[in-house]
Amino acid sequence: MKNVLMSAISVCFLLSACGSDSSKDASEKTEETNNQTQNNATKQQGESDNQKDSKETKGVETVVDNLDTPWSIAKTSDTFYLTERPGKIVKIKGDKKIEQKVNLEEDVSTAAEAGLLGLVLAPDFENSNEAYAYYTYENNDGQFNRIVKLKLDGDTWNEEALLLDDIPSGQYHHGGRLKIGPDNKLYATTGDASDEQNAQDRNSLGGKILRLNLDGSKPSDNAFSNSYVYSYGHRNPQGMVWTSDDKMYASEHGNQANDEINEITKGHNYGWPVIEGNEEKSNMESPLFTSGSDDTWAPSGLAYHDGIIYSAALRGEGIMKFDINNNKMNKVASDYGRIRDVYIVNNEIYFISNNSDGRGNPSGNDDKLYKVSLSQLK
Repeated sequence: MKNVLMSAISVCFLLSACGSDSSKDASEKTEETNNQTQNNATKQQGESDNQKDSKETKGVETVVDNLDTPWSIAKTSDTFYLTERPGKIVKIKGDKKIEQKVNLEEDVSTAAEAGLLGLVLAPDFENSNEAYAYYTYENNDGQFNRIVKLKLDGDTWNEEALLLDDIPSGQYHHGGRLKIGPDNKLYATTGDASDEQNAQDRNSLGGKILRLNLDGSKPSDNAFSNSYVYSYGHRNPQGMVWTSDDKMYASEHGNQANDEINEITKGHNYGWPVIEGNEEKSNMESPLFTSGSDDTWAPSGLAYHDGIIYSAALRGEGIMKFDINNNKMNKVASDYGRIRDVYIVNNEIYFISNNSDGRGNPSGNDDKLYKVSLSQLK
């Protein structure tokens, strides 16, 4: 377990409000409720960093607007593909936007936080037209998440193969991020489905980071025999990224604040619901960074460049920068509302706002895909 660094940074955030439903915890309220100004002190595990939030971000360009609750960014060559939670994929080439139909075997759920979530293109996409998707569905047996292979035919995506089904899906906490790792395996984050006991149960697919072969089979070198589980003890992880030396990191929504950025190691236990934030326990991992008990970021998609992890922040309403070499963090791009995903191309970062999901405060033509030079995010 990592030693928790004790120095702190104070940064003022403009946050959206907690809702009035006292039965939901702070992180869930973050994902479900509307706006109110609240000032909190952010706690950081690392050295003091007196940088303040940016009030204006120079050089930000709108690539496309009028997106419908976008969730995930994927890219090949000069073309982007964005999922939209109601069950669509948007193709973006230059400033041109095409809404593409998605034919799925099950009906996409309209429950809170649910829908068509993660998307990652196959390594040979330009030849195969295949991709992998994560979506929430409902039928007579209940509500679940599944991972499928899609194939693009013209401007229509079709569900071609089911890779993994019956991933727990409660009222909240669906996880949903998909990434292909440096080992050419498919990784998926899953939430605890509002049942915190799922996270510590290694027989449950909820509250985990899963690892699959690209055909949906279980890798023989996974953490546990005959299991998809790569790591466990997660509450609601929504971002994954690998650094240039193949170290893996994930973002995670905390309960009463205590959001986390964790270094992920195969087979390790990340503590939920036994520990969270700065807490420690034998054989459980504490985070590299945490928002602490007085604040929340609601971190989502991650990207990496030159020693910095960039995290989309929903309640944090911006992009968080985590300097993993110097144990520092700060927030940038704080004037675009809720941010769901980030994607880096060369020295530019693309990000999608998520203000139209019923929990934000959308402005005209929201939501949008933006881009800005990394040099502007200081």
